[in-house]
Parts: sequence; C-alpha cells; structure tokens
Amino acid sequence: MADIEGKGTRPSADKPTFRNEGGATQGAHFKTSSGEQGESQARSAGRNAAAGPVDSPRGAAKPVRPAIAETPSAKPVKPAAGGPAAEPVKPAGGEPAGGEELRRVKKKKHKALKYVGIGCGSLLALVVVFVAIFAVWFGMLGSSMSIEDDAERQELEEELTPVNSASDPFYVLILGSDARESDSGSRSDVIMLARVDPSSGSVSLVSIPRDTMVTINGSTQKINAAYAHGGSAMAVRAVSEFAGVPISHFVSVHFEELEEIVDMLGGVWVDIPENISAGNGGMSFKAGNQLLTGEQALAYARERYHVSGGDFGRAQAQRQIVEAVIRQVLASSPVELPGLIGQLANCITTDLSVTDIVGYAQEFLGKELTVYSAICPSYTLNQDGVSYVATMFNEWKRMMQLVDAGLDPNDATAEIPSAQADNADLGAASNSPAPRDYEGLAANAMTTDDVAAVE
Repeated sequence: MADIEGKGTRPSADKPTFRNEGGATQGAHFKTSSGEQGESQARSAGRNAAAGPVDSPRGAAKPVRPAIAETPSAKPVKPAAGGPAAEPVKPAGGEPAGGEELRRVKKKKHKALKYVGIGCGSLLALVVVFVAIFAVWFGMLGSSMSIEDDAERQELEEELTPVNSASDPFYVLILGSDARESDSGSRSDVIMLARVDPSSGSVSLVSIPRDTMVTINGSTQKINAAYAHGGSAMAVRAVSEFAGVPISHFVSVHFEELEEIVDMLGGVWVDIPENISAGNGGMSFKAGNQLLTGEQALAYARERYHVSGGDFGRAQAQRQIVEAVIRQVLASSPVELPGLIGQLANCITTDLSVTDIVGYAQEFLGKELTVYSAICPSYTLNQDGVSYVATMFNEWKRMMQLVDAGLDPNDATAEIPSAQADNADLGAASNSPAPRDYEGLAANAMTTDDVAAVE
C-alpha cells in the first residue's frame, strides 16, 4: 500500500481515499483484472494525485465524495504503522469505480462470549445425544416387552377395552408361569385380575385358581387352558366373561426371571403366615415377616404341597410376591429406576408401551399405595375323574362388586354401592358350568377359606 503525505491534495479519480486525523490522505491498495499492471497503475495514480485528475485507461474517472471523519456509519480500518485509525471515505455513487472492493476488517469477538458459545453448543449436543439414547432405550424396552406375533397382537387388541384417561380405573389380566425351564406345557400357572385406580393410588389383586371350571370353545375345561388354545386374546375373553368386567391391558410375567428383579431390589419383605417345610418349592420357611432373596421368593411362590390350602395357598404367596415387588419398585430412587425398568422389561410381555407405564406410574406419585389381595371364593371338585376348582357364585359376585367399587374385597361388612349392586355382569361367571347349588359340595371339600391367613 502506498502512503501519500501532503495537504490540499486532490483525491484520485480511480480509487477511494482515506483521511487521517492530520488531514493526510492514504491510497487504498486494490487489484484490477490486469493483475500487476493494475497495481502499477494504482501506484502511478497515487504519485500524481497532487497534480489533479488523471485519465483512466478505461475512460473518465468518477469523482469521489470528500472524506468526512465524523460519519457515524463509517467502519474503522486498520491504521498505518505508527498512526491512528483512519476512516474510509465512501465514493460518490456507492461502490468504488471499476468494481474494486475495499478490504474490510472484522471486529474481534470477546473471548468470554466465544467460550459461552462453545459451552452452549456443547450442552446442546449433550442434550441431543441424551434424548437420542433415551429414545433408543425406550424403543428397545418397548420391543422387548411387546407381543412379537402380529396376528396374536391384533387379536388381543380386539379383546381389550381402551382406557379413557390415565386417571381412570382399569383392569389388567396378569398371567404367569412359575414352572422351571425343564417343565413342559404352555398353560398359565398364575392368573390374577388386577384393578388399578391411579386417582386413589389403589390396586386390587384377585387370584383366579388355574383349575377353575369354565367353558372354552363349547367344552368344559380349566381356565388356564384358554391361553394354551387361543393365546392372550382367548385368555382375556375367558377371564372377562368370568369376572364380568372389561379388561384394558394384558401382562404375562415370567416368574423364572422375576428372581433377578428381586435381587436387584435387594430382596422383598414378605409376611409368611405359617411354617413351611421343603416341598416342591425346595426350601423351608419360618413364619413371620422377613426379607426374601430372589431364590427364596421364587421357592415360596412355587410351594403348594406343604402349605395350607394347597394350590389356594400358593396363589396367596404369588400375590404377596407381586405386591412386594410393586411396593419396592415404587419406593426406589430415580437413579435406580432405569435399571429396574429395563430388568422388568425382560421378564414381562404386554400390550403396554413404556410411555403407558411411565404415565400410569406418574399418576401414583405423591399417593400412598393401597393394595388389596383376595382370591375367587372356590372349592375343589372332582367331575368325571377330572379335578377342577368350582366357584362359589354368591361370594364371587359380592367380591367383584367390592373390587369394582375400589373397596376391600375381604370386607364382609362393607356396603355395596348402588352402581355396582345394579350391575348384573359383575361376578356373574357366565362361562362357568359349575354347579349353582354348591353349598353342600363346598362343605365337604377344600376351599379358599382353608388358606393360612396373613396378619
């Protein structure tokens, strides 16, 4: 860049000029399409600036507007060595003649702002990554819990009754098997009907004995055969007709894998009502409230030979384990929940999505959990050489009326609300071919009243 000193000089017609605080002008370095020749012409134009305008090789030069140092919109440029900053003079007519462009100097950003920008960008990136991982995790859990067979899933959805809102009470069918991996058969050993009321924070668990006599496809069978013949959809239909309530969700629990859940929770507290010697469960237990490991909990849920009430007693133990797991999970810290939910997803199959489960769980937050436990009033019955469990119809109807009202199903003094008293479907057991005149039969058989009571 050429520096020209002097006063009263006339600006060059071919290039913009700058005026410093002392009044001197400086020639701006520029390039033309002719390369070095353009640079030489620029230096020549600067030397002849004092003599007046010169002829432009491309025609008459455009006049320029005199520099005004006080122009607010002018941008500062890098000063000459040893001199103060100069301000550009805008040429008349807008842009410099011949298409030349001024070299602009960017303002430096403050380092603190730069680091803040970097920090915000990094935080945003972390949030995006976290959301992506969370979404993938949710998707994986949903896939591991969902019913794989498309036809079975569609049939199940046709049998389920949607819930209007997350706060409305609804019924869930819980099926499970406490059989070991070496055991054969696909019949459900565990059948529970759960009424869930998120608004009141209450859950009612009602066991339906697996050998309960019902009609399936026109023939008398045990209710646990419904799952073997028609999968989850037929199981939902059979239990819905037997209890007289619509079922909104289905959950299949793999008890063998539930052992790991219990261990992750650090064990579960269970009040064992009687001393139990080792039988088909493989372990002995002393009566009393105690902390059970996963192995112990599974052995207790399996025992039916050395407990009062036989299979009825085993059903009570299964409800105790399920209730204990529910309480322990809801009492866990937010840090522990992701691992627990992931493990739970490995031991259940359900129509529920992860979003559904989280939504229902949020409805229970801040509420004291109330869990009612009962079993369908039943007695053992041998018919045509086959052992069944027959239903005590009057007692079953009253129990379902109490359950549907959100009351304790074991409360013999509770008053049935009119809404449930007028519902003829509740506990009707319309698909049961068991004898309707059952008092004499039940008096001479094992009944659900023979189970050791939990204090």
